[in-house]
Amino acid sequence: MLELYDRSCYLVNKMTNDTMNQRSRARRHPRADGERTRGAILRAAASLATVDGLEGLSIGNLAAATGMSKSGLYAHFGSKAELQLATVEEAERIFLGEVVRPAHAAPPGRAQLVAVCEAFFDYLQRRTFPGGCFFAAAALEMGTRPGPVKKRVAALQAGFDALIRGFAATALEQHELPAREDPDRLAFELYGIMLAANVSFVLHDDPAVLNLARQVVHQRLGLGNGGNAGER
Repeated sequence: MLELYDRSCYLVNKMTNDTMNQRSRARRHPRADGERTRGAILRAAASLATVDGLEGLSIGNLAAATGMSKSGLYAHFGSKAELQLATVEEAERIFLGEVVRPAHAAPPGRAQLVAVCEAFFDYLQRRTFPGGCFFAAAALEMGTRPGPVKKRVAALQAGFDALIRGFAATALEQHELPAREDPDRLAFELYGIMLAANVSFVLHDDPAVLNLARQVVHQRLGLGNGGNAGER
């Protein structure tokens, strides 16, 4: 009897737990589905923004791109400004994953300078967005439009510049660059090379442009002949 009682209690508890878990999953699924849908919408919005601009984003063209109804899209975004900011955040998430994280994974110093440039060129070559670098396009578009979107784009651009500058400073400390090198100037030059590569690649759709940019970066960092830049 005791054994039967224990087994009955076990089954009751298991059934109760299973029912609660099913209810919990049922509650979570709509939310998870909603998050996936929102993510797909924002991914499409970021792609559109590199072609039509953030100001060109609308519920109408987004509905056409995603196949969703306008009413369904309105449920996710209350205003155009909210859509724009959410799109910038999605583009940032993608940029961090494809450019910043690979750079951080490299050994500190000059290797990180090479890695961040290589990751940026790969980001372009994979055609992550049809209009090239999202933030290069957004900076030009939003630069003369005061507001929260411009502030967010400017902050992200400043953060990326600071990242490159930090890599350069570490390389200098490790004597991987000439003692006369200035981290601010080097960061400016490397970022300039990336932006020039972005413009040329978008205009000409020619991977040779990115190969040339890689060669320029390697030469600028003293890696053209495999020598140690710190010995110059």
